[in-house]
Amino acid sequence: MLFTALLVGCNGGSESPVPEDPSAQRARLLTADQYRNSIAAVFGDDIADSVLSPMPPLSRTAGLRANGAAEVGLTSDQLSQIQRSAAAVAAKVVDPAHRDFLLPCRPADANAADAVCAERFLREAGRLLQRRPLADERLAALVDGAGRAAAQTDDFYTGLALALEAVLISPEFLFIADRSEPDPERPGARRLDGYALASRLSFFLWNGPPDDALLAAAASGELHSEEGLRLAVERMLASSRLEAGTRAFFDDMLAFDAFDSLAKDPMVYPRVTGATLAQAREQTLRTIVDHVLVRDLDYRDLFTTRRTFLSPALAVVYGLPVEPGWTPHEFSEDSPRIGLLTQVSYLAAHSHAVRSSPTQRGKALREEFLCQVVPDPPPNVDFSTLEENEHAKTARERLDAHNSNPACAGCHLVTDPMGLALEHFDGAGQYRATENGAEIDTAGELDGALYDGVEGLARALRNHPKLPGCLVNRVYAWGTGGPASPVHDRNTLAWLEDRFAAEGYRLRGLFEALATSPAFRTVRPAEEAVKLDHGPGPTAPARISEAQLALRDTGVTR
Repeated sequence: MLFTALLVGCNGGSESPVPEDPSAQRARLLTADQYRNSIAAVFGDDIADSVLSPMPPLSRTAGLRANGAAEVGLTSDQLSQIQRSAAAVAAKVVDPAHRDFLLPCRPADANAADAVCAERFLREAGRLLQRRPLADERLAALVDGAGRAAAQTDDFYTGLALALEAVLISPEFLFIADRSEPDPERPGARRLDGYALASRLSFFLWNGPPDDALLAAAASGELHSEEGLRLAVERMLASSRLEAGTRAFFDDMLAFDAFDSLAKDPMVYPRVTGATLAQAREQTLRTIVDHVLVRDLDYRDLFTTRRTFLSPALAVVYGLPVEPGWTPHEFSEDSPRIGLLTQVSYLAAHSHAVRSSPTQRGKALREEFLCQVVPDPPPNVDFSTLEENEHAKTARERLDAHNSNPACAGCHLVTDPMGLALEHFDGAGQYRATENGAEIDTAGELDGALYDGVEGLARALRNHPKLPGCLVNRVYAWGTGGPASPVHDRNTLAWLEDRFAAEGYRLRGLFEALATSPAFRTVRPAEEAVKLDHGPGPTAPARISEAQLALRDTGVTR
């Protein structure tokens, strides 16, 4: 293929061909953010923000909560909440404050059915919400249901709201489904259909639904041409919506959902409030977006950069002069603040409420940035030796008890050395020269790289050979909707990692390489093939079908 040859040519003249291994075919539930973004994209931020997302929490799988979206089922209570939210959204769309600019037409009589106006609205709203055109019979059933409800209530807008509610509780809206078709270029293989490819692209890069231009490219078949796909990806990478997608990806990768319930003891850390912690999360996301998108720099340098942003509340924690609003800041070369590991977000999120935790910090470093799994402690561990060592003044002395216990030492030896290098920062991320009056020893080792202090740790992580590959793995999972397979996806991951390195470890280049790769647009059939009539899994689908039977099959009723 010409496109494959072009990609090989961009890779520094490498002879290694682009793998054509397909990705897994999945159906995944919208995340809470994706639900909110979908409503906002069609009806506006004010309506999206007027209801809490009804989507259920997801379990973190292979480093990402988003990976759990392909495995989650829906209980009857969750379906009820989804229907209540759908009703609330639909009611707002047609209320007097919104109908004049959200509806493309006015009924001939607001007290009666109007099939022409209802069809016009439902055709376009349904196309945007379900990310593909409504089938003719589905559209006809919705229009008929809206008309019957309008006749029963003497209100066109009530009928229209009930029809819109039916769209908002349909599997076609709630699930991102990898619908596929035979691949004409590879007999026996399958590719995503145009609309499924548009959805995969938009939720990957924007964490939201396709816009009108992307859906039009899907309808025309442009996304199935190499040039059409390339142009679409280039446009998406240049869009302001890319920032939202990038922030969502890193927020998930860094497990920042922990901030939703994170708190510090106000008696121990009076300067660190809930607002401070929320701003710490924002600081890191601003730092990342500026580094990898605005300045398009080497991803690895996020761990050694001294450039960031500060708010007044954070400036107090960092011991710096307070300036109004968010302002750019660069720490001096002799500052202990270097890279993401010394930002308050990382330090506070991986600590206890009243003290730091070298073990949590080291575990997070390995799992979030190197994709290494650190086992949880065995159930019979005795923590009393750690808590009751009254003569220990520093964390290193307290942790010696674990390192001398064979049941604990195996894990602690791979986590504690990195966490101890960060002990000049307390449980809230504030700098301290000593702990309980004792000198803090921050020397350590990261997989053979010796260092003496946090700057050495930052550089050791920046240069760690597994750092780029871990990001590639997470980006691949984020883009394709689930964890990479070590059997089926290893060739694609290796190729993406090579491309990432050849392009200077720049995130935009990685995004583009994945989005235009054969793996992204082709799928391998699975036993749990995507069939929306029956749903994506063994439990959720039946519940969805039963809950919607009246609305979906016989029109809009309650």
